[in-house]
Amino acid sequence: MNNKPKFEIKKGTFKRLFSYLNKYRLRLVVVFVCILISALAGALGSLFLQGLIDDNIVPMMEASSSDYTSLINALIIMGTVYVFGIISTYVYNIIMCTVSQGVLRDIRDEMFVKMQYLPIKYFDTHSHGDIMSRYTNDTDTLRQVISQAMPQMVSSLMTIIAVLASMFYLNWMLALFVVCFSLITVVVTRTLARKSATYFIKGQKSLGKVNGYIEEMLNGQKVIKVFTHEKIAKEEFDKLNEELRSDAHSANKFANITMPLAGNLGYLEYLLVAVIGAVLTSSGSSIISIGTIISFLHLTRSVQMPINNVTNQINAVVMALAGASRIFEMMDEAPEVDDGYVTLVKVIEKDGNYKEVKEGGMWAWKHPHHDGTLTYEPLKGNIELNGVDFSYVKGKQVLYDITVWAKPGQKIALVGATGAGKTTITNLINRFYDIEDGKIRYDGININKIKKEDLRRSLGVVLQDVFLFTGTIEDNIKYGKFDATHEDVVNACKLANAHEFIMKLPKGYDTMLTGNAQELSQGQRQLLSIARVALNNPPVMILDEATSSIDTRTEKIVQDGMDKLMEGRTVFVIAHRLSTIRNAKAIMVMEHGKIIERGNHEELIEKKGEYYKLYTGAFELE
Repeated sequence: MNNKPKFEIKKGTFKRLFSYLNKYRLRLVVVFVCILISALAGALGSLFLQGLIDDNIVPMMEASSSDYTSLINALIIMGTVYVFGIISTYVYNIIMCTVSQGVLRDIRDEMFVKMQYLPIKYFDTHSHGDIMSRYTNDTDTLRQVISQAMPQMVSSLMTIIAVLASMFYLNWMLALFVVCFSLITVVVTRTLARKSATYFIKGQKSLGKVNGYIEEMLNGQKVIKVFTHEKIAKEEFDKLNEELRSDAHSANKFANITMPLAGNLGYLEYLLVAVIGAVLTSSGSSIISIGTIISFLHLTRSVQMPINNVTNQINAVVMALAGASRIFEMMDEAPEVDDGYVTLVKVIEKDGNYKEVKEGGMWAWKHPHHDGTLTYEPLKGNIELNGVDFSYVKGKQVLYDITVWAKPGQKIALVGATGAGKTTITNLINRFYDIEDGKIRYDGININKIKKEDLRRSLGVVLQDVFLFTGTIEDNIKYGKFDATHEDVVNACKLANAHEFIMKLPKGYDTMLTGNAQELSQGQRQLLSIARVALNNPPVMILDEATSSIDTRTEKIVQDGMDKLMEGRTVFVIAHRLSTIRNAKAIMVMEHGKIIERGNHEELIEKKGEYYKLYTGAFELE
């Protein structure tokens, strides 16, 4: 079985990466000029050696002259050339650092924007650690290649051209030998570099797996300790770490061989050039001065260094292209499809007609029709699911013929065992996923016609697992409505029963939260989550087991806050504790993706079916 890793850099990656450099064209022209000056300075310095020795040092030694004027002038010229080379090298390196950071900023911005519009399914199938590695490790390889590898390769190529031209100017026979020997060096080192490159690419993926696993273990430390899973977690990590070590070892094994081999070939070339030059000088077949030989030997070292640099940077370029391929792979992911055209606007009613306004008024659906007419439908919160079928993965259906009606102001409860499909229904109402068959209508409008942003703006969701961002309490509550005033925030918190505990904190609403607000209790975080929804004042609410992970005493406070918030709204409740849904207008009992019972609490208890078993079992457990 062939386990050799495949070379998986996508076609066009290099060209696409260069497209980010377009906005820095003028700076890159300056860089090119500076690199050219630097390369010429190096070559001219070597040529000056010939004149310095043949025209100054040798005559002075033969004549025993003490006039150093010519020697000093030559040294001043050489020094000036080298100073220009040093300044040019400094300038282009500074510019390339600026360019590389600018390119990385642009790429990270584009990645982040793209990430915001990826479908939920993408995050279901990619670990957070793997996604993070694209922002960190992969972009860092790009920084290295743009700020270091690319200018060094261009500088090296220019130096090679300048040095070879100088060699042919001095002696074409020695120059031809250097060219042939350099080609042999390039072939050998390129072969090793290609072997190294394939493993570098594989190593990037292995690193993403390791990062993903570490991130998962960090998030699950409490669970690991509760179930004493430390040893098994370490064993699993060792497997991933060993895979990364193996790939890195194979990559670096060839990479580490490449440089010493190229260096030793350079020393061999240097020796052969000296021998050939000595033979040509002594044979009389060609007039080669001592200065020419010394200058040529210096040029030989000068050409060998850039060849080694090019070889050394090949791996950096390959790693960067591998990283760029992963970054562009994420950028090329299909965004969340939104073909909706019905939007949510503010309107006022005048003489039986609706007029759109910027402020005040009431919410309405702005519905353009194919015949060119435009209608406004007041936002009420009427949700209908008719014959809905759905599968997360094709061929594995999870919902079957779901039909639910929720009129404005009604509370609809979904109950059933884990995996029955309760949360899936709420995900479909949010259009996190699209249905396979059936219809979902919102105020009589097919939700496929409503723009997702407007649809989700009209829905308030309180989840079981609350997520709060780094920032103040007030910032977190204003997360979906940043233009809200402090008074609006306080009123929302009072409605959600959160105001009292907030005011007991040292800095009140200015209390800084970090690490998903671990300094607060689960019940307090849940109250903030309810306040965040209350501030948006949505007509439809979805409560996904919002009180299942808090204690009974805190539940009463949270439930009271939710009851206030639910008043007058259409509400979908996924209930863990059935005692909280007794007042629901309708209760849907689900099993294996199907609704097997429906009715209010009294009706379902009287039937003594599945709900009766769940309800009485719940009381027995309590």
